[in-house]
Amino acid sequence: MVQSSASPRAATCPACGHHVAVSFYEGGSQPLATLAWPKSQKAARSLPKFHLDFVRCVSCGHVFNVTFDYENVPYSEKPNLMFNHGNSWSGFLNNVRSAILKQLPESPVVVEIGYGDGAFLSGLSEARPGGRYIGFDPNGASAANTSVELRAELFDPARHLAELKPDLIISRHVLEHLVNPLGFLQQMSFCASMLQSAPVVYLEVPCVDAAISSRRTVDFYYEHSSQFTTESFTKMLSLSTHEIFEIGHGYEGEVIFGFASLGAPVTAREHAFQADAFYRETEDGHNAICKELADLHVSGKRVALWGGTGKSAAFMCHYGVDAQRFPVVVDSDQNKAGTFVPGTGQEIRFRDYLLDHDVDVIIIPPQWRAADIISEITQNGIVCEQVLIEHLGHLIDYNRDQHPYRV
Repeated sequence: MVQSSASPRAATCPACGHHVAVSFYEGGSQPLATLAWPKSQKAARSLPKFHLDFVRCVSCGHVFNVTFDYENVPYSEKPNLMFNHGNSWSGFLNNVRSAILKQLPESPVVVEIGYGDGAFLSGLSEARPGGRYIGFDPNGASAANTSVELRAELFDPARHLAELKPDLIISRHVLEHLVNPLGFLQQMSFCASMLQSAPVVYLEVPCVDAAISSRRTVDFYYEHSSQFTTESFTKMLSLSTHEIFEIGHGYEGEVIFGFASLGAPVTAREHAFQADAFYRETEDGHNAICKELADLHVSGKRVALWGGTGKSAAFMCHYGVDAQRFPVVVDSDQNKAGTFVPGTGQEIRFRDYLLDHDVDVIIIPPQWRAADIISEITQNGIVCEQVLIEHLGHLIDYNRDQHPYRV
C-alpha cells in the first residue's frame, strides 16, 4: 500500500459540505483569466494577482480554491460570457436543447439563472413558442428577442419561485463561480418544498475528471473557484434535490450535466414550521414577560433574581431586567460574589445575602435548576412569598402553576 504524505486541511467543501481537504494544486498568484480584459501591454502586466490554492475534498473529490474571494471578481464590470461556436460545442448544445424540450409541457414557464447572451433561452422559446421564458443575470445581455424576458437581477428562490412557478430551471456554467453552490441548490429545493412544487432543474458545469487524470493545470484559474468531478457533482445533487433523473457528460467529457427535481425532505418543512412557531410565540412572550416584570416593579414587591451568569444573564438581557428596577441578584456560587451581571450590571451577591435582606419574590431564570434551587432556599432558611419561573411566554408561580420542572 502506497503511503500518502497529504496532510489534512480544514476547509468546507462547496459541493458536499465536508470539512476535511488536502492540498491539490498550488498555482501561485495569477491575474483574472477571463474577466480582466486589459487594453494595453502595460495594463496587462500590472493587473492585480490572486492566489491559487486549490484543495480537494476527501469525501466527494471536489476541487476548490480556498483563497477565493468573490469581491475580487468584477462581474458587474466585465460579463462572463462563453464564446464557443465550434461544431462539437454547437452539437452538444443542440442535444441539450432537445433533452430539455422533452421535459417541457406545451406552454412552459422556463427560468434560466445566468443567461449570459440569452441565446440558449431564446433557442428554447423558438423551439417551444407559447411559453414564458425568463432569464436572470445582473450582468447579462439586454433583451433582443421579445419572446424572452431578461431580468438584470439575481435569482431569489424565495421570491421568484413563488412569483413565476416555473416548470424548469436552467443553470449552465454558473455553479462553478459560486462560493456555496450546494447551499444555493438546497435553498431552491427548500423554497420549492414550502410552495409544494417540484420544478425540474437542468444543471451544467465544467468537469475536471480529464484534467485530473492527465495532470492538466490550465483549468484551474481564479474565476472558477469550484471545479466539479463526476463524483462531486453527483454528490451535490444528491444532497440538494428530491430526485435525480439523469447525470451525463458532453463535449468529450469536459462538461457534466444533470436533470433533477427540486424538493426537500418532509422533515425540512416540519423544522421550518416549528421554527416559525417558536419565533412568533417567543416574540409574543417577550412582550408579555416585559409587561409582567414592569407590573411586578410597580407593585412595590421586593424582587431578587437567582443566578448572575449564563442563562440568568441571558434572561436579564433579553427582558431588560435593569439594575435600577431589579438591583438584587444572588447566586449559589460564592466565587461569583462581587462580580457583575454581563450586560445589565447588577452586583452579584452570594445566596446568604437574602438571609439579611428579605424579598417577596424570587425569579429563577434557569428553570431546569429550579427544583434544586428551591431545595437550597429551604435548607438555608431563606423565606419568600413566591417563586417565579419562565414558561410558555409568561412568568408563572413555580409552586401553584402547571409546568414540567417540578420534581
